[in-house]
Amino acid sequence: MEGEVHNLILDWSIALASLLYCHGVGRFIAQGTTRFFALFPVICLFLCLPLNLHSMFFCGLTSFFISWLGSFKLILFAFGKGPLSSDPPLPLSHFIFTACLPIKIIPNQEKPSAVKNKKSPRDYAPRILLFIVTLNAYSYKDRIHPLLATCLYAYYLFFMLELVLALTASLARTVVGVELEPQFDEPHHATSVQNFWGKRWNLMVSSILRPTVYHPARAIFIHLVPQRWVSVPAVFATFLVSGIVHELIFYHLGRLAPTWEFTCFFVIQGVCVGIEIVIKKTMGQRFQPPPAVARTLTLSFVMLTSFWLFFPPFLQIDPYSRSCREIMAFLGFLKSGQMRSPTEYACPLM
Repeated sequence: MEGEVHNLILDWSIALASLLYCHGVGRFIAQGTTRFFALFPVICLFLCLPLNLHSMFFCGLTSFFISWLGSFKLILFAFGKGPLSSDPPLPLSHFIFTACLPIKIIPNQEKPSAVKNKKSPRDYAPRILLFIVTLNAYSYKDRIHPLLATCLYAYYLFFMLELVLALTASLARTVVGVELEPQFDEPHHATSVQNFWGKRWNLMVSSILRPTVYHPARAIFIHLVPQRWVSVPAVFATFLVSGIVHELIFYHLGRLAPTWEFTCFFVIQGVCVGIEIVIKKTMGQRFQPPPAVARTLTLSFVMLTSFWLFFPPFLQIDPYSRSCREIMAFLGFLKSGQMRSPTEYACPLM
């Protein structure tokens, strides 16, 4: 465990040093191809940093924050776009926090509307209670239906992701002293697949994929597809890239050869969003089911396709027992002051 912590400090020190370089490049090299080539070695480095780590938390967060979001933000920054680009340029502290954390600073004029959507600790109380209940239910996983067990896995994943992103945003908000965009917007209230992925689930990822993939894809397909339908292949390309990046993240976590099930999952989501766009453009308001029906159908579709393609390869890397042992190792360090390998601990829920 001590070696893993050393590697984590090394990786993030390299990332911080690289961002100091990138901030300097932004000041002295104009946006465009030349800046991109100056930043390209850092982008490649960011993709490889998680290979130095093996724990679920350290490797997972580094892969998501640095390899995916960080590298994509630098690509946008090279061409004067995205959260790292502003006029005047971002201060160094804002630049570093924005580059290496899944946050987006809200401009001053947008703060009033954003504050309405900011969640208080009280909003998380029911979710924490449900999380505790499901943890206890996990102890009886051998006695419950596999479908219900997968539902528990899905809720663990969503809760941990939301919790980590909320804590990260809270840390950045406290240190930098600025207002940030929310990470999620009640995904269970989504009324369509397009609404779920585009406006409610992991908004930071959506805001990064939109300018890096969707807009360039539209610019390409506008010459090949009638303007009325150009958003359909652009959406498909966006989901395809998202699937490939998820394959990279789970390779970092498990070091297993890609099965491309994650890519298939996101391709199916992209196809369905494309179909939804076509239906809306051809039928308009005539095809609009009641909100309750739309929410049920949307969540059912996302969950069923997740059970089919997303969770089977994800569970191959044994994420929950590994995470549990890492938490036990951390608690053991707080208790004894000694760093021990997570493999030396037994998960009480397993």
